[in-house]
Amino acid sequence: MEATHATGAEQLDPRDVAGRSVLLHVCCAPDATVPLQLLMPLAKKVVAYFHNPNVYPPEEYARRLGAMRTVASEYGCELVEGDYGEAPKYATLFSMYAAEPEGGERCHLCYAMRLESSARMAADLGLDCFATTLTISPHKNHRTINSLGEAAAGRWGVGYVASNFKKREGFKESVRLANELGLYRQNYCGCAWSRRD
Repeated sequence: MEATHATGAEQLDPRDVAGRSVLLHVCCAPDATVPLQLLMPLAKKVVAYFHNPNVYPPEEYARRLGAMRTVASEYGCELVEGDYGEAPKYATLFSMYAAEPEGGERCHLCYAMRLESSARMAADLGLDCFATTLTISPHKNHRTINSLGEAAAGRWGVGYVASNFKKREGFKESVRLANELGLYRQNYCGCAWSRRD
């Protein structure tokens, strides 16, 4: 699928991705639409990586993964599916932060773990760098996410593409594209505690 909308394009420096292979960590299908439209025309190769063992319950995970398969097919993008078998480890770690508000320490730990996995996967696949769709959410701090992404990239010897995909109405555009494609859109971030909140 060719990029048809330049939403948020100025927040990506083409030099960061031009001619490079990029792994895009995907938190959900709707949030992947705008980043894929921005990255695919610039990069040599884009691989979407759906790694979200934080998502609860398993039926919700399956719905989100199914929607991402639709997006990957629509955009002609390779999709690597992460290991949902890590879900119990995530749930155990997050339970220590059950009382934390949304956006607190529990969320930072979740971002860090998924970005670490993304950096490792980029290295394992021999890709140059990675990015994440997490920065498209109006509820998430892109500076925190980018800092964690850069740290993970350094540990795995790959590059990190800092982003703020919500810029220039990026989130609103992702909602429009999700509706256009008939994608499932969840109403909570992912873990049992975000569902509760």
